[in-house]
Amino acid sequence: MNLFDIPAIMEEEELFQALVPDQGILIERIISAGQFTPRGEWLIQDRDEWVVLLQGKAQLAFEDGCVCSLEPGDWLLIEAGRPHRVEYTSSAPSCIWLAVHGQIL
Repeated sequence: MNLFDIPAIMEEEELFQALVPDQGILIERIISAGQFTPRGEWLIQDRDEWVVLLQGKAQLAFEDGCVCSLEPGDWLLIEAGRPHRVEYTSSAPSCIWLAVHGQIL
């Protein structure tokens, strides 16, 4: 398996692939191609998420007003329970993310 292999046909939704079985910590690859969180909706997770953008460009917004623009190599830690949303993901090239979910903090 190669992290940079993208399916020839992308569905309308993001692609989430667990790379290691979830036994308290989930490591996954996420591929985004223009998807974003619908206006007025917030993502709230029950575990911390460390995420790095490997390819593409993206923007995440937090309920507290913080906005993070990401380029390849940029990473951030989203604390459990912190409302956030995906504002933008590039489609050419598609975004490739590596995410680690667990009790990190």
